[in-house]
Amino acid sequence: EVRLVESGGGMVQPGGSLRLSCAASGFPFSSYDMTWVRQAPGKGPEWVSAINRGGGSTYYKDSVKGRFTVSRDNANNTLYLQMNSLKPEDTALYYCASGNYYSVDRDYWGQGTQVTVSS
Repeated sequence: EVRLVESGGGMVQPGGSLRLSCAASGFPFSSYDMTWVRQAPGKGPEWVSAINRGGGSTYYKDSVKGRFTVSRDNANNTLYLQMNSLKPEDTALYYCASGNYYSVDRDYWGQGTQVTVSS
């Protein structure tokens, strides 16, 4: 059974930090590029950050560059997203998904973890 399980979300004040994790199982994680996708209330999903299968190439949406850092641990089948200097507009449900930022169809999705940035 394929599973992607996100964790680490929560409520934080503007300027705060969170670290999201995504534990993968049931598929060859190290063979897949991976992406963090978020969806804010009333908006469509948007990719936030992506990383290639080896971890050597990373990609960021312009609005999070310099604040978010994506990484992966292929030995432990885990994807991470370090989020610093959080802003209210970062509030969304964050998903990890297989594929790169340009992927149209994604084989695997997690269930999402909520990030709320509010004072």
